[in-house]
Amino acid sequence: MIRMAVRADERAIRACAERAYAPYVETIGRRPAPMDADYAGQIDRGLVHVAITASGILEGFIVFEPRGDHMFLENVAVRPEVAGHGTGRALVAFCEAEAARLGLGAVHLYTNARMTANLSLYPHLGYVETERRQEDGFDRVYFRKRLG
Repeated sequence: MIRMAVRADERAIRACAERAYAPYVETIGRRPAPMDADYAGQIDRGLVHVAITASGILEGFIVFEPRGDHMFLENVAVRPEVAGHGTGRALVAFCEAEAARLGLGAVHLYTNARMTANLSLYPHLGYVETERRQEDGFDRVYFRKRLG
C-alpha cells in the first residue's frame, strides 16, 4: 500500500534513507543529500509518500512535487532487505500516475553519477538522460520521462 506520509513516519523514513544510501557514502566521498534531507518539512508539505506492508512496516518512500509542467521526483529509497522486490518501481509508478492525474506531461529526476545502478535502471523504466552537471558538490545526472 502507498499512502501519504505523516509525521509519525519520519523516524522510519530517516532510517530507510540512512540504510538505503549508506553504501554510497564511500563511493561519492560524502553523505548523499537524501541522508540529510528535511523530511519533517517535506512531510508537512505533503511531498512524501510511503510504501507500507499490510502489517504497517515501511518498505520505502518517495518524495515528489509538481514543478511547472512536470513532476519533480526528488528522492526514492527502499529498505535494503526488500530491494529488488518491486517496491521502488511501484513508488516510481505511483509518482508517474500522480503526475498524469494532475495533467503534467513528464517526470524529471536526477541521480548521482556514481550511483551506477540508477544510470541503467532509469532508462529501463523509460527515462531519458537529459544532462549532467555538478551541483552542491555532487555530480548529477538528470533524466526525464514523457507521459501519455
